[in-house]
Amino acid sequence: MSEVKKIATRDSYGNALVELAKEHPDVVVLDADLAAATKTGVFKKAYPDRHFDCGIAESNMMAAAAGMAAMGLVPYASSFAMFAAGRAFEQVRNSIGYPHLNVKIGATHGGISVGEDGASHQCCEDFALMRSIPGMTVLCPSDDVEARAAVKAAYEHEGPVYLRFGRLALPVFHDEATFKFEIGKGEQLTEGNDVAILATGLEVNEALIAAEALKNEGIHARVINLCTVKPLDEEIVLKAAKECGAVVTCEEHSIFGGLGEAVAGVLGEKCPTPMRRVGVKDVFGHSGPAWELLSQFGLRSDAIIAAVKELV
Repeated sequence: MSEVKKIATRDSYGNALVELAKEHPDVVVLDADLAAATKTGVFKKAYPDRHFDCGIAESNMMAAAAGMAAMGLVPYASSFAMFAAGRAFEQVRNSIGYPHLNVKIGATHGGISVGEDGASHQCCEDFALMRSIPGMTVLCPSDDVEARAAVKAAYEHEGPVYLRFGRLALPVFHDEATFKFEIGKGEQLTEGNDVAILATGLEVNEALIAAEALKNEGIHARVINLCTVKPLDEEIVLKAAKECGAVVTCEEHSIFGGLGEAVAGVLGEKCPTPMRRVGVKDVFGHSGPAWELLSQFGLRSDAIIAAVKELV
């Protein structure tokens, strides 16, 4: 059997920007002295006159992106999630969100899997921050195919978009020839009526691994990929809750303010359902090998399986 291709979604981001710029001369890219890490360096090489290094000044970069958007350009402002969502939050809120400008924020290195960079860089609060801004769309793709599609969809969407990409190389499980991406729409990946596993980003592949293991034990899990954290696809969430009767959410993010709370809010109002949230608890991360940290913080498939068994 051939080995599954693995690509980090931050690489997908850089490659997608280059492809997008070929067709759209209004696309520009801003970076905050991290072009090599965010992979916007490939865009800089291809389109040096459309790439702007703003230095280690993320807040100023967001303000500059807002100005460019006001001029009719479509800027992709890029940095680590901790800096794009955290350090620059006020500028994102007031300069981009409030006037509803057409800025796309490419946030790489989200979550615990930043690994050795440690707690200061392991942003597990970005969904919560960005979801709180009115009119902000929040996307977290699960593999290379979805990530590149999300970058294109963000361009076609009028208004601010926050895209979260990862550092780790992840299996590519989507078929590019048949995959269709739409902002605000979830994607059912497996059949099952015993439990619904709703996942985003890196956790989607872990959910698929968990579902396969659970099937061997007679538990049939419906895995749903929710790349769009906001606006949430309430239709697919409610359908899964009604048909499965139990829900587990999975995210490489704090259990506070992210996908789990978004799903819980919908279910609490419209379809009360037993559920569990797999995510980072009320703790900071720390330095260490990425996959070991994901295990330690309860974000691998074994933690998903345990959450399912609590319910089923």
